[in-house]
This record gives sequence, C-alpha cells and structure tokens, in this order.
Amino acid sequence: MQSNSIITNIIRSRASLVYGQRLPDRFETEAEGGCGVTGFACSVPVRGKHIFEPSKQMHNRGNGRGGGIAAMGFDHRMLGVSREILDEDYILQIAALEEGVMEEVERLFIEPYLQVDFSERIPHIDDYRDIHGLTVRPPDVFRYFVRVKPEVLSDFVAKNALGAFSPMRALSSRQAEDEFVYQNSFKLNKTFYEAYGKQRAFVLSHGRDFIILKIVGYAEQVVQYYKLEDFKAHIWIAHQRYPTKGRVWHPGGAHPFIGLNEALVHNGDFANYHSVVEYLRQRNLHPLFLTDTEVAALLFDLYSRTYGYPIEYVIEALAPTMERDFDQLPPEKQKIYRAIQATHIHGSPDGPWFFIIARNDVEKKQLQLIGITDTAMLRPQVFALHDGQVQVGLICSEKQAIDATLRSLSDEDPRIGTVADLYWNVSFLPDCNSLFN
Repeated sequence: MQSNSIITNIIRSRASLVYGQRLPDRFETEAEGGCGVTGFACSVPVRGKHIFEPSKQMHNRGNGRGGGIAAMGFDHRMLGVSREILDEDYILQIAALEEGVMEEVERLFIEPYLQVDFSERIPHIDDYRDIHGLTVRPPDVFRYFVRVKPEVLSDFVAKNALGAFSPMRALSSRQAEDEFVYQNSFKLNKTFYEAYGKQRAFVLSHGRDFIILKIVGYAEQVVQYYKLEDFKAHIWIAHQRYPTKGRVWHPGGAHPFIGLNEALVHNGDFANYHSVVEYLRQRNLHPLFLTDTEVAALLFDLYSRTYGYPIEYVIEALAPTMERDFDQLPPEKQKIYRAIQATHIHGSPDGPWFFIIARNDVEKKQLQLIGITDTAMLRPQVFALHDGQVQVGLICSEKQAIDATLRSLSDEDPRIGTVADLYWNVSFLPDCNSLFN
C-alpha cells in the first residue's frame, strides 16, 4: 500500500481538477430495469465477433440509448505497432463529437505534454445507417500511443512533491506517469465535455493494452460499426442499456467507464449516489459524466492505484463483509476489515449493483477479469470456467449469455466446448486454483 505522505500529496495534486466543479443535480432515477453485462477472458486472443453474440443475446436488456465494449490484451500486429510500444505506451482514445475539434485537443492536451509514437483515426463502416436499428451516428475515434515527455514528468513530480521521500516512499517514475496521464485526461474532459452544456470531445480510455468504444445504441452495434469482428483480444466485456443516474443519452454516458488501467461495466443503481460523490469530492475526485457507474470506476481506481490496496481490500471497501459472514472471519482479518469499513463506509455503494471489471495489473503483468456484487446479491450474476487446451473464464448477467459465448467460441475453435466445467454465483466460490493447477 502507498505511504500516507504519498497518498496525501497525490490527492492534493488533484485539487485543480475539482476547482469550480458543481456537484451533480439530484437527477431523477430512470425507470427500473436490468442492464445486460457480459465479459470473458481467454488464454488465447479471440475475435470481437465472440462478444457480439452474448451482447445480441441480451439485446432485450438494452434500449438503444447506450452500448459499449472494452477489449484488453492484444497482439501488437492488430494495432500496427511494435511489441515494445504496445507494452510500454498508453493507448489514448478520444471521441470527437464536433468536426475539427481534434486540432484544438492536440494543441492543448497532447502536443505540449505527450510524446506520440503512433496515431490514427480508427476505422469504421462508411454509413452507420447500414446497421439495422442504429439511429445516432457514433463518434469518430482518434487513437494515440503516447508516453509523457520526460521534462513534463519531472516538473509534475517536483511540483507535487511526489518524489521527495526516501525511495521506499516515493512514487516510481511509472506511477507518477500514470497519475499525470490520469489528470491530463480529466482536464481534457473538463475542457471539452460539459455535462450541463456543450459536449465536443471526451476520453474513451487511456490505459495500457486496452481500449474502450461506446455509442448511443447497442453493444453489438459497436462491434459492427467499428469493424471489430476480426479484432483479437484476450479479454472482452460489454454493456447494454444506459446509466440510471445522470444525463445519459450520449456516448459519454454509456459504459464501460475507466479508472486508469481498468474498464468497468455495471448493472444496478446506487441509492447513495450523491453521498458517494461527496466522498470522492473530499479526495479531489469529481464525476464529469454524472453517472453512478462513473463513480464506481473512480472508487476502484482510488482504492487500487492511489491507496495501493490489494484486490481483496478493494472489494472489501466496495462491498463490506457483514453480520454472520463477518463473525466467521479469523480475528486478524476481522481487525483489518473493520478498519477498512470504518475508513470507507461512506464510499461504499448502497443498493443493488454488480460490476464486471477488465483490469490490466501492469505491476504484476496480469490481465484480470473481476466480478463484484453487493453483499445482498440483488442483481443477477453467473460465473463460469472452461478448462482444457484453451481456458475461458466468463461472467454474465445470465447463463444464456455464457452459453452464447461458448457456442460462438466453439464454432471457431474446436478446443473450446459449448459447456463450461463449472458454473456458480458469488454465494458459492470454487477453488479456482485447484481447477487450473
């Protein structure tokens, strides 16, 4: 975990991010209903067509107002860059909502601070109206492989006292670079995306070895429009419908949302959305897209990257262990969990919710697919594992989406069966290590 001094300085360095930002209005919650969330991780990279099938299976959970996907873990040749660039660079993806806006975006937030190793406008089909049911033109998306310029990073570290400690307590150069990229994207969004006004551009994703794309439409239409059927990745996640808080009928309000190196989709609704916003505000974080899903991603990044919590403690902060389950924990774990709960109870989402998170844990060099639910398990969730020559882990709102994924994968690769070796929900946690060892 990070030292208190470093955490304090990181949070202090973000003060300008929230200056002048108004707290969200108390929007009415949208009509109750269930979003569709799905994701899978595969031991070999697989095509985007396989996230299309479960997304289509959950079409009835959407409404055409918000759909999105995330892909993580690529073969560098899929993106036209070297292996070194893919391993080291941040993949900054920006959605342009206004013709000609990218010249200003580059002048203000890319050219002064970032070294660009490769850039492109990502391909899409010629006419969005060729996709049945797609009524709003998706944004043009510009992709940049970037690193922070050394002199810019040095100034940032010195200005914010992020390296003025003993080596064991200072941020590493990469951790400081992560924070600069994070803050630069926030400032870009703050300049070009006004939740209550004009919306000209916004950052879709800015992490390493993953991308996010989202539209006013359905998740499967994202795959079709941006021509991802043959694009290969190890992890795919998707979301149908739209957030239940905030101004949502715009691609900026669709899922997934980002921290830094994670993409999060969400089924549910936070009853305490505004108290969580105030909790984040006290830590100099502020939602710009005004949705409960966005604050979930901000919380995950705060706990995992700023505080440096291991994933066990991140989950405990989000979904505190309660009552009989808590009493059954060993005394030492009770002590740790009690401290986490006392510190973060005001940031714990209340109400029915379920997250699927694709995460690139760059320090451990691991790609992860994570499912987290509220402790009462008020939203549907199904997990599955397929073992064999090719291993697949799946998380979905419903089993039919898992079945659709496995059928699609099996049609292309006979090493993958149509039935998983194990299915469960979070009321039962299998010994996954014994399954795969």
